[in-house]
Amino acid sequence: MSAVSLQLVSDPEGPTRTLHLWIRQRETLRPLFLAAWETLSRGFDTVEMDAWAGAVLDLANVNAGPACLIAYWDASASDSTGEIAPLLGAAQAGAEICRHAGAPAAASALKALPAARRMLGSGTALSRWWRAMETLARQAPESIAAAANHMAEILRPGTITAFEGFVAAGLRRAAGDRRTRLAFFSLQDELARHLIARDSGAVTFSDVETELKAFLIALFGKVPLLRSMPVDGGQSLQRRSAIAGPLIRLPEIYRGTQGDAARALFHAAAVHAQAHLVLGRARFPVGQLKPLQIALVNLIEDARIETLAMRALPGLRRLWGPYHVAIPTTVATAPMLLARLARALFDPNYVDDDGFVSKGRALFAAALPRLDDPTISREIGMLLGNDLGQMRVQFNAKTYVVEPLYRDDGLGLWEFDGEALPSAETLELFIDAVRPERQESSDGALREQDADDTTGETGRARPVAPDARGVIIARYPEWDRVDAIERSDWTTVREVAAIAGDARRIEDQLDQATALRSRVARLVRGVRIGRKVRLKRQRDGHDLDLDAMLDAGITLRSGEMPDPRVFRSTKALHRDLSALLLIDTSESTRDRLASRATVLDVERLAVALLAEAMDQLGDAFGLLAFASDGRDDVRMTNIKGFDEAYDRDCRGRLAGLHSGLSTRLGTALRHAGAVLDRASTSRKLLIVLTDGEPSDVDVADPIDLVEDARRAAIGLHAQGIDAYGVVLGRAGVDAAARIFGRSKAMLVHRVEDLPARLSELYFRLAQR
Repeated sequence: MSAVSLQLVSDPEGPTRTLHLWIRQRETLRPLFLAAWETLSRGFDTVEMDAWAGAVLDLANVNAGPACLIAYWDASASDSTGEIAPLLGAAQAGAEICRHAGAPAAASALKALPAARRMLGSGTALSRWWRAMETLARQAPESIAAAANHMAEILRPGTITAFEGFVAAGLRRAAGDRRTRLAFFSLQDELARHLIARDSGAVTFSDVETELKAFLIALFGKVPLLRSMPVDGGQSLQRRSAIAGPLIRLPEIYRGTQGDAARALFHAAAVHAQAHLVLGRARFPVGQLKPLQIALVNLIEDARIETLAMRALPGLRRLWGPYHVAIPTTVATAPMLLARLARALFDPNYVDDDGFVSKGRALFAAALPRLDDPTISREIGMLLGNDLGQMRVQFNAKTYVVEPLYRDDGLGLWEFDGEALPSAETLELFIDAVRPERQESSDGALREQDADDTTGETGRARPVAPDARGVIIARYPEWDRVDAIERSDWTTVREVAAIAGDARRIEDQLDQATALRSRVARLVRGVRIGRKVRLKRQRDGHDLDLDAMLDAGITLRSGEMPDPRVFRSTKALHRDLSALLLIDTSESTRDRLASRATVLDVERLAVALLAEAMDQLGDAFGLLAFASDGRDDVRMTNIKGFDEAYDRDCRGRLAGLHSGLSTRLGTALRHAGAVLDRASTSRKLLIVLTDGEPSDVDVADPIDLVEDARRAAIGLHAQGIDAYGVVLGRAGVDAAARIFGRSKAMLVHRVEDLPARLSELYFRLAQR
């Protein structure tokens, strides 16, 4: 055995000699190493073996340990490709995993390599598998061993794309929670099991998203907004697509369809939904409609939109036709009759002698001259609903699912009016349109799965019930920078009751800041005088408008009647303004300054000084503090509401603020926007007071939260809210400029200057 080794050592100073000398000192490892060396030396030349020896040394140099080295030797010896590059890549990846997750994790990954080779081969797919494992090691080091131990099951779908999607789904689902990650990658999580249970030929939304967008643009000339819905957890009824405002949401996967059939189904569903958005008019008010009537109006509206679409694009009949498979039957349940009516309205050659189907066909044919009018859907649906009601056919809103499969759930066609509350059954219909059935838990109890946000209120709050950790007042979406999607209901806002502090603490600070108070008082007096604007071309006024007079003279010389509005006047502007101060109270505001005061102490003084000025001016204003402890615990403390007086109680709540936790700014901005949105003034101003860039305990990369906050600020602008960031110190200035824009981010170099700078900023903004 040693003779073989000596024959291959060509460079006395190279990796091969170094490795052999190193192995000689390790009696336990030597036999296993030499066996692997002999096997490999039969297929590789001296140069390749030298490179392999260097790879082994790389693993040894990162303290990979005996188990990891043995796993690498075994994986190398069992390789049958005859190529050295995959083996060198495995060692490099193993060393990287060892650096981030430790030697046992690297050993587990190398032990999983044979399973990965069997499923993925040894080319590009295997390289991508290693990159995904390295990503997992960096972001979830505790999960490497769990994933490696179940690698044969995880790779069951048979594609590298599926594996990359599995890893990404696990990291997103856990959102920084270690126990959730371990449950996912050890396949104890229901979503994980569902993802690997897919057939190898399954097509996902991610696989077809690009071609769907191109197809819809070609058909309708309008860029679609497409998003996927989470996996539905193995329901027996296939989830339908949904329309939420301008957004089309498609299932991540259509179970039971593969290859070209799955792609065709995605195309059919996307085209149907986009036809609604392009050709539809307005949503229907629910009023007091019963669930069966709602289902029928949905059906007629689907038929109306598809007929309009096929008039312009006749080829769509071939796209949708294969899914209309209902046939006449003697069993007369409402779902069967509705499916037969849907086919009858779509297919003129379909023969069905049922009286209900015939009547629906006749009513729709009679309404064809008015096909552009969406009210025909409600009219026909109401009539047919009355007929089915008199027939007393069975209809269960909880189990009804729209047919055929490519049609959307109908939720996007409706809006609730503010006067008449819908019945419980109607609400059940909408809930079950997205989530058609309940699942039974291990203890036999029925439990509901989470439904998607398909209300069309993108970026808006949804009120929910309180839980054991506090009063939950809203949930908000959050932007996923990596996947470039907005995750609905991703963050939870909890209202934390303000702690009553000593108001005298604030009052004493104000008394000591006499110079600042005097400066702010001068600003207040200047604003009270009122900003005046010059109005030109008035019918009367204290002065003549020279431009208007010149125009009038020219008009007279032309023989025409001049405009009599040749005066100018001045007018004081009315202050129609609401302002909200959003105060960051995260842990970093506990830092002490040279004066021994904390950053939060200076923030309190600045806010109190400005609040006093706004109160004297009579401006409507609110004070809101925030901090966070993960996406499920974003805490809001209300110091002063718009309808509250600024009194001693408010100053006491301001004095009671304390530092702690993190800064999930995007969620705070969205909630502040929701608060300001309720103000009745025409001008709405949000000033955010913070001392650093966004961060939170469950987000590894702060850039993710910066991008989310930036999108939240853009959303505020769309709401007509002016948002400005005031940053204490240089730490967060780059992030603030990215979030608010450079013209709307003010840097306060010295924290002690904040009270003066904040008041000056407000008066400058308030007079715009």
